[in-house]
Amino acid sequence: MQIEILDFVAGARAARGVAVVIDVFRAFSVACYAYAGGARRVLPMSDLEASLALKRANPDYLAIGERNGRKVVGFDFNNSPTEISAAELNGRTLLHNTSAGTQGLTSASQADVVLTGSLVNAAAICRYIESLTPERVSIVRMGWDAFERSAEDDLCAELLAARLKGAAFDIGSVRTRLRHVPAALKFFEPANADWAPQTDFDLCTAVDRFDFVLRLCEDPCGVKYLERLDA
Repeated sequence: MQIEILDFVAGARAARGVAVVIDVFRAFSVACYAYAGGARRVLPMSDLEASLALKRANPDYLAIGERNGRKVVGFDFNNSPTEISAAELNGRTLLHNTSAGTQGLTSASQADVVLTGSLVNAAAICRYIESLTPERVSIVRMGWDAFERSAEDDLCAELLAARLKGAAFDIGSVRTRLRHVPAALKFFEPANADWAPQTDFDLCTAVDRFDFVLRLCEDPCGVKYLERLDA
């Protein structure tokens, strides 16, 4: 198995084989919590106007998303696992649009298989990849706003690569390693509690919490969605 580490939207476009698009804080942690909370389908999107138009056309859809970490005007929820965990999502379709994660996910058009990447389902991701016995795995770190490397996505890539190579990784140190990285600081500022609560940090760093993967699929009408697969 050849493993390559790539970055940002350009990396997603260059991904081949099995692509894992990582966004730890917070997009692909949020997507996992959404499915765990009973969501029927999550549609990852990149264009805000298209998201708002789809929501207008489907008032029963719920929109989740952010720009600069704050909830998009006209959306129902911020890109927050705390908000999503508390929401009533059972059977609902969600539109998910973020400044990094969903941008990369929708750009990985040349890969054979595209998966979301996060700490909360890292073990399941590795088990699923191993079941596919791929020749090539592309791990894409989306980083901060899809243009600057971030410690949390770097660490997640390190964890996935180590496990895929059969190497040990100390998951007990993850929260300590990430507590003071730049992208985590916002979660510990009381003034940010309305858009970046501390519980978001705890939920995003709950390593191996979920035993499923989220794979990007496309329905007969060309709509891209995430499929939950147990692994």
